[in-house]
Amino acid sequence: MAASTNSRVTAVASIAAPVLLGLYGGIRLLDGSRAPGPGWTAGHLALLAGLLLFVPVFAGLRRLAAPRRPAGRAAANLAAGLALAGLLASAGQTVIDLYVGARAADRAEQNQLFDRIQGHPGVLPAFYTVGPVLFYLGLLALLVVLAAGRARRVLVWSPALVLAGTVLMAADLDFIAVGAALWLAALAPLARLGAPAGRPAAAAL
Repeated sequence: MAASTNSRVTAVASIAAPVLLGLYGGIRLLDGSRAPGPGWTAGHLALLAGLLLFVPVFAGLRRLAAPRRPAGRAAANLAAGLALAGLLASAGQTVIDLYVGARAADRAEQNQLFDRIQGHPGVLPAFYTVGPVLFYLGLLALLVVLAAGRARRVLVWSPALVLAGTVLMAADLDFIAVGAALWLAALAPLARLGAPAGRPAAAAL
């Protein structure tokens, strides 16, 4: 029963997480959404919800990716740890953004608050330049481990799609919605790998 519930949660989160990320990417393209106001708040709340939904996604991928060999289990656990560490950093950045958006009256004050917060030692690398990168590296590593050990003929495309989406988002934040769509294409089939016992997961694909 617990395994079945976990599988269903992973399946839903695998769809909802990239959809919410794409929603954030779409909202930030609207006029006024990059300054304090309803657009900024709505977009970042969607982003925060999407990030939190990656927790069950990472847990599900770790369960599916962890093979019987100790080395394989260690690789899956390390990848999941990196992903979760990066998720915490990304969520922390989003909370800071929400705080600044709530406190600032306009774009100028917003920039001043960001400068003040990011000026504290360790904040910039932990939440902006280094920490969030672990999120993408961990997710990609989990998918690579999973593709190498299970349903290889199908899952080989998932790491490639996630990598392509990540590169697009890193190149220009205006491509977040496009990158999220690629992530959705990568993760949606993986949800079926978490099918309850009694159904051949790989065959379900």
